[in-house]
Amino acid sequence: MICLITGVSRPDMMRPHSIREEKQVGSWRQLGAHFRTAVVLAGGVLVGAVNIYVAASLLPTAVADIGGERLYAWNMTAFLVAQVVATMFVSRALARLGNATAYYLGFGVFAAGSVVCAVSPAMPVLLAGRGLQGLGAGLLTGLGFAVIHSALPRHLWARGSALISAMFGVGNLVGPALGGLFAQFGSWRAAFVVLAGAAVVIAALVPRALPRSERSGESTPVPTFALVAVVGAVGAVSIAGILTNVVAMAVFIVLGFGFVAAFLLVEKRAVVRVLPAETYSGSPLRWIYLTIMCLAAGVSVESFLPLFGQLLGGLLPAAAGFFSAALSFGWSAGQIVSSSARRVRLLCLAGPTLLAAAFVVLALLQRENASVLAWLVVLLAGGTGIGIAMPHLSVAAMAGGQQAAAAIATVLTMATAFGASIAGLLVNLGAPSMATSARYLLIGFAVVAAAGIFTTAAAGVGARQAAARTDLPPSPRDRAPSGSSIDPE
Repeated sequence: MICLITGVSRPDMMRPHSIREEKQVGSWRQLGAHFRTAVVLAGGVLVGAVNIYVAASLLPTAVADIGGERLYAWNMTAFLVAQVVATMFVSRALARLGNATAYYLGFGVFAAGSVVCAVSPAMPVLLAGRGLQGLGAGLLTGLGFAVIHSALPRHLWARGSALISAMFGVGNLVGPALGGLFAQFGSWRAAFVVLAGAAVVIAALVPRALPRSERSGESTPVPTFALVAVVGAVGAVSIAGILTNVVAMAVFIVLGFGFVAAFLLVEKRAVVRVLPAETYSGSPLRWIYLTIMCLAAGVSVESFLPLFGQLLGGLLPAAAGFFSAALSFGWSAGQIVSSSARRVRLLCLAGPTLLAAAFVVLALLQRENASVLAWLVVLLAGGTGIGIAMPHLSVAAMAGGQQAAAAIATVLTMATAFGASIAGLLVNLGAPSMATSARYLLIGFAVVAAAGIFTTAAAGVGARQAAARTDLPPSPRDRAPSGSSIDPE
């Protein structure tokens, strides 16, 4: 039985691509034969992921040095909005510049932004640097998923996708440690210099790591309205998250969802789209993207776990910071272990189920003098839920072609940006009780994760409907033969 599939990859072939357990799944040893390629693809994602948590650790020290307390919250907003925008230009950058030059551009912009941050004399300049970092990080994240198509053989896509996605979790482990180390000695500027240096070092591997690609030279119009709508939506929800007036908060929330609705309406009818056309034509690709968003948004709770750990669990600040990485650690470990698993459909359903259940259990554990050891176990389980499903969902989207693969980064960054905004909103709604804020946050994201169960099921229904609409009978490859079906008999 055919299950999770993407839309067609070519207009002349109306048979959808199935996501199934392949008989030949590449090993980590085989991926190691493409070491330089793996370093460039994963390293580009890692520098952006580390940057998020490094900046969070450094900002208090930076504010004490250059001021700008009133603009504190906009550091993350500037980075995330720029990152979302940049992911929308990945396909265009590849078409005009080719693999290597597109990567040079991404690493170059990120390094330039890091240098601007390092020399910032005032907060507005730091915000400009954060915006440049976001542009570079967004381009690098999108390239990581898009270039897998040409840089790695198909049987290594799942391994490559698992490695790249795991970098978000690794960033949450390395970021707080690096940022805390430099903040401890008051050298917050040096941390940004290190990030710039890391980008330059990885960029030096590009010529020998990536295959040469032809430049199509396509001059594709920019989807201006879609960009404005996405930036407006993220900005509106971000503002709502820092407001205290309930009426004003509600107005900005409605405005944010209005931008989302406008984005979808225009995208559906547009000639030039941010997401592939199949997303709006009845293909299961839409449900795959939504499931990815439901899972990735769950990581947004990590921003507040150190706060809960200190005030409800009695942890020291340093311990609380690393404690917050449990969810990402589970994500990274789950992806590495499950990337070659056979029962793909079961994993895709189990992922959001496990994440939602973990958030519900964690919400019930929120009280004064809580047992943080129990929190740790639950967070690891929730992160594992993300990890066991994410690589297979990513490969599902990649089967739709380069644009569909590049759009994974757009979906991930949009989920992160909206998730961070909604997290702040839920915490503010529960104030002044910290336990109540924690419960609101966790129950809210449990609902988001649970929605992923239904989007996964909808992808399976859409796959069967797409197969029924196919003019040609399914080939043996598109049937799910005994022993290789993702929906085991």
